[in-house]
Amino acid sequence: MLDVIVIGGGPAGLSAALVLGRQRRRVLVADSGQVRNAPADEMHMYLSRDGFSPHELLALGRAELAAYPGVEVRQGQVSSVSGGIDDFTVEFADGSRERARRLILATGQMDEPYDIPGVPERFGRSIFHCPFCHGWEASGKTLAVLGRDVPQVMLGLYLADRYSEDVVVVTHGAHELPDEVIAKLLARGVQVRTEPLVKVTGELDGLQLHFADGSVLERQAMFHRAPTRQRAPFAADLGCAILEDGCVQVDELQATTVPGVFSAGDMARVPAVPDALTLVSQAAADGVRAAVWLEQGLFRATLADS
Repeated sequence: MLDVIVIGGGPAGLSAALVLGRQRRRVLVADSGQVRNAPADEMHMYLSRDGFSPHELLALGRAELAAYPGVEVRQGQVSSVSGGIDDFTVEFADGSRERARRLILATGQMDEPYDIPGVPERFGRSIFHCPFCHGWEASGKTLAVLGRDVPQVMLGLYLADRYSEDVVVVTHGAHELPDEVIAKLLARGVQVRTEPLVKVTGELDGLQLHFADGSVLERQAMFHRAPTRQRAPFAADLGCAILEDGCVQVDELQATTVPGVFSAGDMARVPAVPDALTLVSQAAADGVRAAVWLEQGLFRATLADS
């Protein structure tokens, strides 16, 4: 019986394992190798690592965990999770099973960019999702914003306020935006194009947006707040409460509504926070928070049992 199984080997999961390993806990990290920012060459707003490779950060993290003999990082896909507090069972795709007293879910979300030729394969490289992560690098460029609903479209207003004097919102055939939204965009000099987008070609600093009417818009970069979904179903399978936006509900200690199950990273948020942050630094902080309070609770439970 392990103390903790952490499902997910990204910044949240590895940070949690580091904390628990230092507390001499027996921990297994199940790492599928799938991370949300895999297409990105750089990460930002991580103090001392701004512009650092996210892939190298994870490699360094795994290397640091090797110093703690109680921590094992296992490459493999988890197929199912079952059980309850003090006796969870995690089954891997190869048929092996492990048991633990506590679980930390850190499997993250995954983006689902619009299925327009040229968009998915450029997502994270010349088509960005977050102005906090990539806005600085887009400063002064000609930008497009791809989106059909109000939160997506209003990103154009934010970019025009901070980073560019030439922003075009592309609604890909959507015509039902509120008049007041259109008015705010136009007042800030943001153009709105409602024609369907057929495809995107070119690369960063030289994108071409091809429309159904045959016209082509030249842009240097594009932003697209793509829809997201949970990468894995384990939280729902265990009965954890899920918020309206699909995030796992956690409290201030990163605990889910199921006893013994914690969740960290962009897959989870407290109800008072309007959106799940997609920052590497935030994911790492969530992992640390989850591990600290899980450890405290596990210690108290051990005292009660003695």
